[in-house]
Amino acid sequence: MSLQFIPAAKPIIGDDERAAVDRVLLSGMVAQGPEVKAFEVEFADRLVGGRQCVAVNSGTSGLHLGLLAAGVGPGDEVIVPSFTFAATGNSVALTGATPVFADIDPVSFCLDPASVRASITERTKAIMPVHLYGHPAAMDELRVIADEHGIALYEDAAQAHGAQLHGTPVGAFGDFAMFSLYPTKNMTSGEGGMVSCATDEIARNIRLLRNQGMETQYANEVVGFNARMTDLHAAIGRVQLTKVEGWTAQRQANAAHLDAGLAGLEGVTVPTVREGAVHVYHQYTIRVAEDRDRIVTALREEHQVGSGVYYPIPNHRLPSLARFAPGLDLPQTEEAAQQVISLPVHPSLTDGDLERIVAAVTATVKAGS
Repeated sequence: MSLQFIPAAKPIIGDDERAAVDRVLLSGMVAQGPEVKAFEVEFADRLVGGRQCVAVNSGTSGLHLGLLAAGVGPGDEVIVPSFTFAATGNSVALTGATPVFADIDPVSFCLDPASVRASITERTKAIMPVHLYGHPAAMDELRVIADEHGIALYEDAAQAHGAQLHGTPVGAFGDFAMFSLYPTKNMTSGEGGMVSCATDEIARNIRLLRNQGMETQYANEVVGFNARMTDLHAAIGRVQLTKVEGWTAQRQANAAHLDAGLAGLEGVTVPTVREGAVHVYHQYTIRVAEDRDRIVTALREEHQVGSGVYYPIPNHRLPSLARFAPGLDLPQTEEAAQQVISLPVHPSLTDGDLERIVAAVTATVKAGS
């Protein structure tokens, strides 16, 4: 009997979400409306300590509008990691500002404060770390640097719903923070993003920008976008919001299971959680000393285990963003890009699935030694 494929990620959409969509369809109000408003309030209360939230149509829109709302534009620089999805650097470039790529801490895969400090210039407007894979960035150290230099601190929390550092939830540190609601994230609205805002001014600016520059219909105050979330998407998000805490606990339990099975395997480094951090394991990311691409292929083709490489090409070497970083050397970023493999950790995995993953990784790594 052939093995059933274990996907790297698996959105969980059930009867509750379908019922919520049907309810909205029957209401006749499918564009931005009461479901979006309720979702914003509930997200704020559950995940970011009550900070005001604004829903948008994607995580990338959330970053872009957050930067614009905070006053970032041409002539400014924003320090970001290169080891992340391109949306982080793209959002800075879309404002007309310059993304400045800094190196990562090899343990957490998040921005290295020392590299950030070395990257500051007279044009630096802000620091925007990514809470990569669901592990919080070193926000306490980055806050000290930001305050010393009189610059702002923002958050790309796309992968980190519910993560914490020293008891404070991610999304509650920066002037704004973006959470992605893409289908493979720890919770989804089908597509969308949520922006947590530190001030009424930033929140109002994002609301204007997402809705063609108007708060009152036809009274356009600024040039804006159509970046609204629909009530259909918000209804899905509201249901998922009630489940994400339990799913996170299951992800953490699954990660512990993989840790126990892989921690002693030669040539493999399992994730480390920094002291005071709560990791929500959007991805369970190991390092392998060598033959990463062979291992990924063998897991899929020989063992029917999916995995992901996030991210094989650092942003500062992408054709779209390399012009901002000619000749830049980021050694930790380059090494991580050659070594990382993200293994399945989603809540739908069974104990049997987890044992298969451990056995597959063990066999595949040993086959190359």
